[in-house]
Amino acid sequence: MTVLALLAGAAPGPLAQQTKGVSSSVEELPDAPGYSSSLRMMHDSEQQAAAAGSAGPAAPATIEGTVTDTNGGVVEGARVILSGEKPGDQRVAESGSNGQFVFLGLPADNFKLTVSAPGMGTVVSPQIVLGAGQTRFLPAMVLPVNAGITEVRVVGNQKQIEEEEAEEDMHIEESQRVLGVIPNFYSSFDWNAPPLNARQKFHLAFRSEIDPITFVGAAAIAGGEEYKGIYPGYGTGFSGFGKHFAAQYANDFDSRMIGSALLPSLFHQDPRYFYKGTGTIRSRTLYAIKSAFICRGDNGKPEFDFSHIVGDFAAGTLSNLYYPESNEGKTLVFTNGLIEIAGEAGTNLVREFVLRGLTTHVPGSSARKP
Repeated sequence: MTVLALLAGAAPGPLAQQTKGVSSSVEELPDAPGYSSSLRMMHDSEQQAAAAGSAGPAAPATIEGTVTDTNGGVVEGARVILSGEKPGDQRVAESGSNGQFVFLGLPADNFKLTVSAPGMGTVVSPQIVLGAGQTRFLPAMVLPVNAGITEVRVVGNQKQIEEEEAEEDMHIEESQRVLGVIPNFYSSFDWNAPPLNARQKFHLAFRSEIDPITFVGAAAIAGGEEYKGIYPGYGTGFSGFGKHFAAQYANDFDSRMIGSALLPSLFHQDPRYFYKGTGTIRSRTLYAIKSAFICRGDNGKPEFDFSHIVGDFAAGTLSNLYYPESNEGKTLVFTNGLIEIAGEAGTNLVREFVLRGLTTHVPGSSARKP
């Protein structure tokens, strides 16, 4: 197994041995122009409780968002006021050329946003409950054209809001690349990230398999196999390389789609590795190795990782359909399955201790101790 194969979405196959919450009240958004029915504000009591009970100084939190008009265009120069619960506790920011704003170094507290711009109305958010060390990516703050103050309310139930928050997290993970090149889609740096639904699991798996780095990784493994004379039944030259490459990519595709999409959807398990980031080196090492056998269920509880483990052996079984007859059989399937599990543990160690500092678009310090 190679780190490149797992990170790039080139899920390991038999050849790999070579190589968010809202307030409890839900009100309907008024049918007035300029109001944003897509705005979802997040309220996570569990995160606040975890932050309050943690030892040591509280980690700073972050709020980020974007200001748009009713046509979806970004609003530059909007005045964004963040107000805490204490009188006079205010911070002011201005949206940039891309409409974005950010508040850094925030304490755990309850906040409200007031957003306004010249010639446009004013929008006041509902309460935002922010935990220690948490990073909140808010949906767009939509300014109406007419003047006046709009109290924005949330439409939808808890499940819908969690799915929307998971969608935002998934898009963040799709932008994560080691050194800006190698995909790191399956590392979640937000310990409290909501579970992905079935559509999101299939989307992330397919996105990883069509990434150019996945094809590069399969080609590199295929070239190494041909050079070392592995699977001689494929022959040599361009034809032999093509067969090696096709088999390797098929292994990647089967293992990823089965182990990270199909089975996680059936077993209701999360296919991602959740970065721990706290504790002793020993505790983090044990956690990374254990994560090759124990995953997080969609209910947030630890479960035996049927998805990846069964997926490794299932992909190995399918490989017998296109490997040379001299290499087929149960021994190949089980040997490679065990190698893939060990490789997963090794990759998790790299994720835990190395990749965070090398990965782009990591959403702040949001690790939590399990």
